[in-house]
Amino acid sequence: MDIAVKPQESKDGETLPPLCVDMDGTLLRTDMLHEAVFLLLRLDLLYIFYLPFWLLKGKANLKAEIARRVAPNVENLPYNKTLLDWLLSEKVRGRKLVLATASHRDYAQAVAERVGLFDSVEASDDTTNLSDAKKAERLVHLFGENGFDYVGNSRADIPVWDRANRAIIVGNEVSALNYLGNEHAERLEEPTAQMPMWKVWLKAIRIHQWLKNLLLFVPVLLAARHFDFSLLIPLGMAFFTFSLCASSVYLLNDLIDIDVDRNHSSKRNRPIAAGKIPASRALIVSAIFLVAAFTLSLALLPQFFTLILAVYYSTTCVYSFYLKRKLLVDVLTLAGLFTIRVVAGSAAIQGGVSTWLLAFCLFFFLSLALVKRFIELNTQEGQEEGKKSGGRGYHPGDLETLAQSGIASGFAAIVVLALFIESPEVTTNFPRPEAIWLLLPLVLYLILRIWILARRKQVQDDPVIFLMTDWRSQIMIGAGATLLLGSQAF
Repeated sequence: MDIAVKPQESKDGETLPPLCVDMDGTLLRTDMLHEAVFLLLRLDLLYIFYLPFWLLKGKANLKAEIARRVAPNVENLPYNKTLLDWLLSEKVRGRKLVLATASHRDYAQAVAERVGLFDSVEASDDTTNLSDAKKAERLVHLFGENGFDYVGNSRADIPVWDRANRAIIVGNEVSALNYLGNEHAERLEEPTAQMPMWKVWLKAIRIHQWLKNLLLFVPVLLAARHFDFSLLIPLGMAFFTFSLCASSVYLLNDLIDIDVDRNHSSKRNRPIAAGKIPASRALIVSAIFLVAAFTLSLALLPQFFTLILAVYYSTTCVYSFYLKRKLLVDVLTLAGLFTIRVVAGSAAIQGGVSTWLLAFCLFFFLSLALVKRFIELNTQEGQEEGKKSGGRGYHPGDLETLAQSGIASGFAAIVVLALFIESPEVTTNFPRPEAIWLLLPLVLYLILRIWILARRKQVQDDPVIFLMTDWRSQIMIGAGATLLLGSQAF
């Protein structure tokens, strides 16, 4: 027979049953198991083959195996501040607080110590997965039938609410909100979200980064066919397809880097890191975008474009999981990924691509990739010498090397561009190739200006996005496009 714990009395004599609180999705705006899985894969992607075998022995075993290998940093997790404030007020009233979660005990204990409000912790261990009915049974065993209040957020909490004295619902999950029809259920009201969810999703898929995919239109500007408006249809489809694929990668990247982003001054506000979008939902949307991108590509675009898209996706995945933490390999990969966009644009219109253009893109975007790393390193405050920054392979002492290499790469791009202007490809396609020489000071201005502003700490964003949104840079880019069009038209 279960023995119920005698309910505590508040300071004013009111009888208060223990208050049990769920962790994943309730106290935290994230799920610790999902975070731990991505942290594990970031440690070593080969663990993806271990996960199914661990799961075959039960979910408790899966959580235990993961907990033995990785531990998310609980300091910067997205805590539900509204709930924390309410729990503090209940603690002041004399209420016993219990953290009851299906997460592994190691994670639950770390969170409980971080919060500093809970009297005890009930969590999964190596043999028991404390979720749904098992959690309800555990709490009834400890406090008696209807002898506790329970705070939860999802369908998995319904078996516990059914046996609780009072059900407190957090969040917006439909199945949980439907439970409000029960007499003993109530909702903990939270402040209205400052940003609508559709805007949160647009931020998560980084729709502003789609500007980078305008590079697909570069080959048509340098081809003799750039007044053939029929090319806009395949290029438009290629742009949309490439953007969907890129957004799929951005979501995956944010999942992998979730713990690193939370330690960054600005990246901590990304929707996944901030807990505004659940990791599981982000993974599903990432998969949907990927399938949609390749379906459109296979159905509407040349096979070579689909091959380029596959190379882009596989390279970005390897970059996200591994290469981005490797000294210099990361910036060379970034430069290559930008150059791939130009090749993809050429493939979409089934045209050739100049080796001169590829060389120019490689040096130009290598310079911008080095700017990106320079900015990240230059904005680190209090970073110890000899310590790597933000999971990258760079130390504070590398700043000057990055700057010198980046500026040198920019000048190399100028030299390649000058040689390209004198190549037969340009003199054949452009009646007035001498006019294109004006591109040299325009590109030189773009490179030198962004490096000067980066050193002044006046560029905080992705340098490619900066070039496309900064009005002075827009004028230079517009002038360059006008030169290319005008030199052929006249």
